[in-house]
Amino acid sequence: MNEQEMKKIAIEKYINIQRIKKHGQEEIEYQEKIAKAELQMLGINTEDLEVKE
Repeated sequence: MNEQEMKKIAIEKYINIQRIKKHGQEEIEYQEKIAKAELQMLGINTEDLEVKE
């Protein structure tokens, strides 16, 4: 991963945090759904990453 790709990812994370701050739980659920789909496309099992209550 080059520096430009790392910058892009960092900016996207920051933007997502700002959206969560504004839209709350609904945005959190949306971001989780997107992240889960991306991880599954890469063959990563998300069950092991979930926080148990």
